Amino acid sequence: MADPITVFDRHILKLRRDRAASRASEFNFLFAETADRLADRLEDTTRNFPHAVDLGCHSGELAQILAASSRVETLHQADISYRYAKVARDLNGRSSMVADEEFLPFAEGSLDLILSNLSLHWVNDLPGMLLQARRALKSDGLFLACMLGGETLKGLREALMTAEAEEEGGVSPRVSPFVDVKDAGALLQRSGFALPVVDADDITIDYPDALKLMRDLSGMGESNIVAKRSKKFTKRSTLARAAAIYHERHAQPDGRIHAKFQVIYLTAWAPDESQPKPLRRGSGQVSLVDFLGDVPDKPKP
Repeated sequence: MADPITVFDRHILKLRRDRAASRASEFNFLFAETADRLADRLEDTTRNFPHAVDLGCHSGELAQILAASSRVETLHQADISYRYAKVARDLNGRSSMVADEEFLPFAEGSLDLILSNLSLHWVNDLPGMLLQARRALKSDGLFLACMLGGETLKGLREALMTAEAEEEGGVSPRVSPFVDVKDAGALLQRSGFALPVVDADDITIDYPDALKLMRDLSGMGESNIVAKRSKKFTKRSTLARAAAIYHERHAQPDGRIHAKFQVIYLTAWAPDESQPKPLRRGSGQVSLVDFLGDVPDKPKP
């Protein structure tokens, strides 16, 4: 039996990212898109950040975009995959390291900014990881990340489960316990962050069929790593049946399919005395009636 907190097989994640690194330019389109959106959010701040880290840097998409920004002076790239870290360093010339998001190697109060682009959805103990991130930040340091949410590829997961039941007589775990929007803010507060903001948007990608979608997920290193998944290779007949089910349920008039990725954005700050705080209840000095003026009586029926 796996430890209850071991939901994902991180060793398999590392191996799949190592393999994905060799063809990163063919499959990094989603990482590039979300990196661009993260960079936009960073530009919305009025701060500059001398020391920053990109957790789960993939092939360096975020560093490439931030090269044109004055917001970040020194950006260190980190990934659980040595090969991804090396590709990122070679492509953009910024320093990189091998680091596991679950065991952050940064001294307390050493960073001004922590970024993470589509990596945290594979972390087993997300509250523990957020606590480590908050401790690694200086006072008033920024945590800015995006991760996949629970609505991601819901149709594909349902099609795979149905096909597996039909073709193989049973269903192995395929549904990752993704964080949803309503819980993400609570996780940030629980980890000691201040001023948390959580929002989400959907990125929809057009595909000729579900088989091409599954090949892209494999190429990205983003296929199923649930620890209790079946260790057997999925039968070709199961994959073909899943593609047919997906087409039956979700095909567009032109025969193509849409794949929806829900992306959740997390923004929060390490606590600092300079940050705005809510007033103590009952401390208001102005009467609401005085502020609004006379309120007319409610008309009688």
